[in-house]
Amino acid sequence: MAGRPVTGRRTAGRRAAGLRAVLRAAPALALALVLLASLTGGCGLTSGSPMADSVRPGSVGQGLPLKGADLTVTSKSFSENIVLGQIMGLAFKAAGAHVLDRTNIQGSVGAREAVRSGEADGMYEYTGTAWITYLGHDRPIPDPARQWRAVADADARNGLTWLAPAALDNTYALAMNRADARKYGTRTLSEVAALSRRDPRAVTLCVESEFAARDDGLQGMAKAYGMNVPASRVQKMDGGIIYTQVSGGGSCTFGEVFTTDGRIAAMHLVVMSDDKRFFPNYNAAPEINSATLRRYPAIKDVLDPITARLGDDVARELNARVDVDGQDPHEVAREWLLKEGFIGR
Repeated sequence: MAGRPVTGRRTAGRRAAGLRAVLRAAPALALALVLLASLTGGCGLTSGSPMADSVRPGSVGQGLPLKGADLTVTSKSFSENIVLGQIMGLAFKAAGAHVLDRTNIQGSVGAREAVRSGEADGMYEYTGTAWITYLGHDRPIPDPARQWRAVADADARNGLTWLAPAALDNTYALAMNRADARKYGTRTLSEVAALSRRDPRAVTLCVESEFAARDDGLQGMAKAYGMNVPASRVQKMDGGIIYTQVSGGGSCTFGEVFTTDGRIAAMHLVVMSDDKRFFPNYNAAPEINSATLRRYPAIKDVLDPITARLGDDVARELNARVDVDGQDPHEVAREWLLKEGFIGR
């Protein structure tokens, strides 16, 4: 399976950047575009393979409540979401279901549409992605619980049910290497903004082009924090290069990262705290086709305890095993579920 593109769950931002305006102005055309994206965007639903693992219930799936169910799981194409899709599928398998693995769909729109249409039964989605990209809102809701509730209520009308969210919050951040952190003493974005005003030459940024252009990215962050970083001190580059540039003390003091990326720990980066809570919440939660959930309500009981265990530290560990150590996402998911006792051999 492919490793995580560093744009990750933001792949929807590129392919659906215009969708938000269309969603507000022309709902019928917007739906057509979503359907077209799901058909032409490499959604991959013409393929897939059954999960053949010999797993049994652990702390979840006792009594095989999903015995006889035929369930399809999907995911986007970056490592974290693939691992989460594998976790969902293995949990269903341990609870007695026959599971078809159709994870690793290119782009967010195709994966979501697969669940909405019933071609797939579930995936892990991110609250901020749904609220901003799919549902067409410009402003995120700062409180993560209220953000999840707003998304769940809105998507109920789209035939999608959001189960309880994880603490896992894969949002934007700025990070620097330890040497620069000791040199400048910054720990928060407010302190980075103060440094940019006090010593403009000390603050150079490496970011992806999408982050530089997004209202919930560089532009909005700079405005919210009063950060003075001229365009000449902002370099746009591929996300993978950002991590190496920041780690090696290259051309940027600070770089755009994702908070659950396994390379943060592997490269000993220091993440700046978003002390004004500017960036949207991107909490992961199971997004289930509502008709499927009505037919198999035990899905909630199977997934809730697992989702409750998923935090940023867990995500970084699992992501690092894929992106840094080169392990297979399916095996990473299986080993974690076994270690936590959620499933048995």
